[in-house]
Amino acid sequence: MIEELELHYGYLFEEELLHEINQVGTFKEVPEGYRLMDIGEYIKSMPLLVSGVIKILREDDNGDELLLYFLERGDTCAMTLNCCVGTKKSEIRAIAETPAKLIMVPVQKMEEWMRNYHSWRNFILQSYHARLKEMLETIDSIAFMKMDERLLKHLRDKAMVTNDDMIVTTHQEIAHNLHTSRVVISRLLKTLENEGKIELGRNSIKVIDL
Repeated sequence: MIEELELHYGYLFEEELLHEINQVGTFKEVPEGYRLMDIGEYIKSMPLLVSGVIKILREDDNGDELLLYFLERGDTCAMTLNCCVGTKKSEIRAIAETPAKLIMVPVQKMEEWMRNYHSWRNFILQSYHARLKEMLETIDSIAFMKMDERLLKHLRDKAMVTNDDMIVTTHQEIAHNLHTSRVVISRLLKTLENEGKIELGRNSIKVIDL
């Protein structure tokens, strides 16, 4: 695990901290669709993403989901950090968007490393800032963008984080992520295809207009 840490986090953390993470962390490899965290659970560890993509979702009272943001390699989740520090139940759901590798760090180490390591403190604060910015972008898209613009932005974002312009997904899954109906998504996808911005396949979408 130390090799993975040095490769992906060596430029962020000092050698001593890397060795501490290696001693207390747990390496985890999960398949696409794996639920890493759910709403209402107490969080015992925080993730450091080594590879893959994790999507972070919220749920309303009716059980409908809304995609907040994606986590990529080198990221951690601000919502997780908030629950770790406050020993609260999770308010988000984390699902592997692609096969992923993570290092799970015990929450007990959070505050200790915040005191002892300047690099860890900077990493946590920068993570908060990045996730807050992404959540504000989600709020802006809901408040100010039309659904077709939100849909195209969602497809572009997904293509960017996976480094692949071919997205394997269903209309229903997109509808869940954007908190709307499958019928609306299917209609808008056809419109985007007619405009030359995407190509529709069987359970796949190729993003042309990146």
